[in-house]
Amino acid sequence: MSIIATSTSYGTKKKNILKNVSLEIKHNEIISLVGPNGAGKSTFLQILAGDFEPDSGFIQYDGIPLSKISIQERSFCRSVMSQSQPIIFDFTVRQVIEMGWVERGLSAYVEDFHQAVTKTAKECFVFDLLEDKFSNLSGGEQRRVHFARTLVQLWRPSESQDPRYLILDEPTANLDLFFEREILHLLRTKTNEGFGCLIVLHDLNLAAKFSDKMALLHNGAIVKFGNPKEILSSEILSEIYRLEITISKNPFRINYY
Repeated sequence: MSIIATSTSYGTKKKNILKNVSLEIKHNEIISLVGPNGAGKSTFLQILAGDFEPDSGFIQYDGIPLSKISIQERSFCRSVMSQSQPIIFDFTVRQVIEMGWVERGLSAYVEDFHQAVTKTAKECFVFDLLEDKFSNLSGGEQRRVHFARTLVQLWRPSESQDPRYLILDEPTANLDLFFEREILHLLRTKTNEGFGCLIVLHDLNLAAKFSDKMALLHNGAIVKFGNPKEILSSEILSEIYRLEITISKNPFRINYY
């Protein structure tokens, strides 16, 4: 059971954005997608989510072509958090989180609605903000609320074996060090519960620490994929990021100047 992208390419009239990208997101795994600005990371996530169709190649969810899965059915198995998610109206935090709930027509899920919102708000450290106006929150608080909304979408009873995937574009943006760490620990908890997760991160050290695998994207192509300690080298990182980068082995750490 996995999301599989096979030989996906995408471009505009002016630029080839993705070039023959293949990747598999399995259950119980965090895969981080890293690379410099303009590498194609956000576009690839949008293709995986079904927002864009690739020019060539295909996406499968658990063996089923994404093109054959309805938008409603997609919402049951994958949840997406993009970089920018503006809220125009004056909603409360509770209302924004509740927007993530997907009605499946099953009484057991409906009965769990309030439990799902409460539990997820606590996990994301926004429970005390539930009655506050979303527009009055700081950027980091708003980010945590959106993350809670993303998780609520995939809520299931604890015994559920439904496949679930998180597709997250910079979920730790605007977070301070404490919340950055806690959100990534929460992602690890979710993958231990059976989720599959693809996450875009800019902090290479965080990506290396919390990911099972890393995919290094450059100029629209994956140039390295695998265990962080095995695929990352000072030579390739220095070339891609155009900085002098070294790697300390014990403890493993990426240093740049």
